[in-house]
Amino acid sequence: MNDDTLYRNYGIKLVELGEEYAETEMVVREDMNNFLGITHGAVIFALADQAFAAASNSKGQASVALNMSIAFLEPPKIGEKLVAKARMLSSTKRTGLYDIKVYGEDDRLIAVCQGLVYRKKESVQELSTVKLNL
Repeated sequence: MNDDTLYRNYGIKLVELGEEYAETEMVVREDMNNFLGITHGAVIFALADQAFAAASNSKGQASVALNMSIAFLEPPKIGEKLVAKARMLSSTKRTGLYDIKVYGEDDRLIAVCQGLVYRKKESVQELSTVKLNL
């Protein structure tokens, strides 16, 4: 996941991975601002999405997003480190529901998200091998 070009360009890093749990982080840069001078929602969403993807694929079964909603609560500051924490709320054989929260440096809540995944039959390794033609 750390090889994903979009996340690498944003400086997003996976910092913790557990079973059905993940944390990602990034530092907000000035070039991430929108035309109003505040951090673009897509940047915050990308950070949350990376945590969601890592948590939902943490057991090795390939999982893809069906839906993700986000509420932006407060804009971060330039230079601030953001941390996204994703954890599973509920799981069935084929779906998983996740809670994702994005925090600023002072533990203030920047955004809250909820994501639903579909669990494919293939493993992450199988799909990665096919993608790379190995």
